[in-house]
Amino acid sequence: MVQVKKKEGETVEAMLRRFKKQLLQTGLLQTARDIRFRERDKSKNQKRKDAQAREKIRQKREHLRKIGKLDTRKKGFRR
Repeated sequence: MVQVKKKEGETVEAMLRRFKKQLLQTGLLQTARDIRFRERDKSKNQKRKDAQAREKIRQKREHLRKIGKLDTRKKGFRR
């Protein structure tokens, strides 16, 4: 746990700056972010299902392109 006490005559901004610096040096913030945003590994079955779904979508798109119902021109940048 990082603790910072306000020094005599020190501004709140300076104290916060010291706190942030100490927090970065300990690595606690990075560890917390790693834990919060970590993606769990998918199971073998889930990976297989996802791959099958992608393949099905690819085949459907390819079929539509071949029969002329899918426009192959680039439509530009999408957000």
